[in-house]
Amino acid sequence: MSLDIARLIAFSGLSATQVQISVTSSNISNADTTGYTEKTASQASSVTNGVGTGVTVTGISSNVDKLLLKSLISATSDLGSADTTNTYLTSLEKLYGSTSSSDSSSTGTSLANSIASLESALSSLASTPNSASLQSNVISALDNVASQLRETSSGIQKLRSNADQDISSSIDDVNTDLEQIAELNAEIKQTAAAGQSTADLEDQRNTALQDVASKMNVSYYTASNGDLQIYTTSGQALVDSQAHTISYSTAANVSSSTVYSAGSSSSGFSAITVNGVDITSQITGGDIGALITLRDKTLPAAQSQLDQLAQQLASAMNGVSNSASSVPSPTSLTGTTSVTSATALSATGTVRLAVTDQSGNLVSYSDLDLSSYSTVGDLVSAINGISGLSASIDSNGHLTITSTDSSDGVAINEMTSSVGSASEGFSEYFGLNDLVTGTSASDIAVNSSILSGTDELQLAVLDSSSSLTVGSQVLSSGSATVVNDFYDALTDSRTFASAGGLAATTGSFADYAAAIVSDVASKSSQASTNYTAKETAQSTYASSLSSQSGVNLDEESARLSTLQNKYTAASALIQAINTMYSALLSAVQSS
Repeated sequence: MSLDIARLIAFSGLSATQVQISVTSSNISNADTTGYTEKTASQASSVTNGVGTGVTVTGISSNVDKLLLKSLISATSDLGSADTTNTYLTSLEKLYGSTSSSDSSSTGTSLANSIASLESALSSLASTPNSASLQSNVISALDNVASQLRETSSGIQKLRSNADQDISSSIDDVNTDLEQIAELNAEIKQTAAAGQSTADLEDQRNTALQDVASKMNVSYYTASNGDLQIYTTSGQALVDSQAHTISYSTAANVSSSTVYSAGSSSSGFSAITVNGVDITSQITGGDIGALITLRDKTLPAAQSQLDQLAQQLASAMNGVSNSASSVPSPTSLTGTTSVTSATALSATGTVRLAVTDQSGNLVSYSDLDLSSYSTVGDLVSAINGISGLSASIDSNGHLTITSTDSSDGVAINEMTSSVGSASEGFSEYFGLNDLVTGTSASDIAVNSSILSGTDELQLAVLDSSSSLTVGSQVLSSGSATVVNDFYDALTDSRTFASAGGLAATTGSFADYAAAIVSDVASKSSQASTNYTAKETAQSTYASSLSSQSGVNLDEESARLSTLQNKYTAASALIQAINTMYSALLSAVQSS
């Protein structure tokens, strides 16, 4: 072997070792960098005219198991969904309050506890129905239940609004990742065309892909030209030759009536679109998929359970209050049912309407045969014919009955009246003596005039004797019978239809409230368990991929030591060749 060839071999070895040392050093310094994979400098022998002339570095690459990466991408999407679901359901559970308390003087703050407190207040009032303080306690306890229903409902809608905002924020993050992937696609092709390593750029691209997957489920593949192409599950392109921006607008206000409807342009949650195509239904995984499910299914289901509780509670309480009156009776009664004068009146039986003074003594009365009137207008005319009473349909479409003397009041005994398809009593049908107002958990409330003390709690019953005498007492305050009716309405077993995934059940209001709280707690627990499982699965795939393509510091440190020895040997060889050159040159010169 000539000295020139030996020198060429030595220099090529020194150059290749320098590259390998640089790659190994980079591996060590980036060992903790997210998404970084171990890089390897490949080398091959150089041959000139059949003679080995050293080695050359043919490229720097990383070895990433594509199947492991795909499994990790899928697990990352599952974890993103589980994490978001767990976070939101934990917040939802907190809205319902605790079922117990560390404070021995408290029994907890859940809906069931609040209803139990109302039961206790009614039970106490039954023994002393004339007690103003005990009546006040009942009103306060009922107000607490209504307030908690409203606050919980408001909290649910706030969570839906937060989910809507988080969808928008996550879509912004996805769009940033898609743009980065498109830019990396172009840079990778340019770098490869220049004969340089694209391994680091591919690491960055895979990291961006994982971030996209954590936000939404996608499909992807690497095209023959090196581009990473990303699609929705139904094939809508997110990145092909370019990035396709996802569009979304958050709702200005969110209430229980705010919904997403595919293909609908009405007010509500807008569609998530790409190039004008609605992809909302295609996003079922990742953070965004979980947020859509929470906003459109899970949280509305919780709202529907609350609404059923509120509606049945209002109906039960009003069923009792409308069969009773207060002492003194209110000067005016205004209903809650929307009607017009032309509204058909499907009614039978008799209702008694009376005018009473401040002490509950009779001023005038009349028994109306409801089967005699075909419309609400006919009924209004009949009421106007009763001495001391005036009736009309107000601007809101509600029946109003007023005493013509402001010092007197209006009292009703529903007697045998049966009105409408539900066969409600006269007062209950029109909502004239409602104790509770509202049609859902979002607006349920104690009648404002009773809550403020303007009117008294309805604990008296208008005398139902066959005939009444003017001046005689026909209303007696503080009837234990009415209090017991309220208590029975609250505690008796009733049927609650299936709602929000909770099966149809029978029980008291406290039982149903407890079932709601338990259902939410169960869902929250399941979400926590699922999150732990998905976190473990994702961590396992991440560890497997790291073991396969990540940096092992011990191996890299050992390799660096070996390469340094090779570098030293190559340097010594070059020095020896230089010495031989010098000796040869001296021999030639002296000959």
